[in-house]
Amino acid sequence: MTSPKLASDTDHGRMYARTEGGTLEVPSITTIIGQQATDLSGWHGYMAAKAALEDRRSYRVSQSSGLKFAIIRDAAQASERYRDEAAARGDRVHNYAENVALAKMGKEHRTEECREILVSNGEQAYADRFDEWWDIYNPRPLATEVTIWNHSVGYAGTLDLVAEIAGHVCIIDYKTKGTDRKGRVKALDPKVVMQLVAGLKAEEYISDETDNLWKPWEYSKAPILMGVALGQTQVVPQQANPVTLEKNWYRFCALKRVWDCTRDLAENGAEALMPVVPPPATPTTTPITHLG
Repeated sequence: MTSPKLASDTDHGRMYARTEGGTLEVPSITTIIGQQATDLSGWHGYMAAKAALEDRRSYRVSQSSGLKFAIIRDAAQASERYRDEAAARGDRVHNYAENVALAKMGKEHRTEECREILVSNGEQAYADRFDEWWDIYNPRPLATEVTIWNHSVGYAGTLDLVAEIAGHVCIIDYKTKGTDRKGRVKALDPKVVMQLVAGLKAEEYISDETDNLWKPWEYSKAPILMGVALGQTQVVPQQANPVTLEKNWYRFCALKRVWDCTRDLAENGAEALMPVVPPPATPTTTPITHLG
């Protein structure tokens, strides 16, 4: 379940309600983290240049100005297409990972169906590498795709997996990653630590989705926060460094305040800038001449 039923996309990013169809009250963890600016200009430029160079129509571009502009338009949208394709692939991989956990928990699952979907998209290697990681680490799932809530700061989110590994409770977040030229899975973004620590700081979670039953968060003292990079050639798990958790939590809370201010300004309706009229003309006065 990669689209939580309590979450909806809004003009202010993804937000969560307490009940299905209820009032959207708080932003998602990823929406808050998204308030941190990231310079992707170089990547956008590279993707556009790559798309234009690889476009099979480019050799005929001198014959038609319309074709030239079509290639330019398509190249300009290359990064958006890549982003959307990566998001869809990530959903498929996450669905498989979730259903593997459900099967291990003895719950209803669609593991084989999700694997077949990956196979049909030429993505079987993701499932194979995930299975290898699962067998090596042998997690005992405690909760999967669990929705959490924090009232004090004001956010909600959905955690990929809470599991016990070698006797230790772990909060786990999967990230589907590409492969570099050396065949290695690309590195995790350090911002995943903010996402993990926000999960650790939850106050409630849904223990029964059917009845929408919220309970106090049971895993606030989980000793291991783990980001797992899922690739076609390998899976690389990494633990959040405990000495960085406090600062990452402070940064997350600061970004939540940024989100609050941005939404308040947007909903206030007042224009940020106002016109300025020129000052009234100064009256012309005749200088007094003293006669002596």
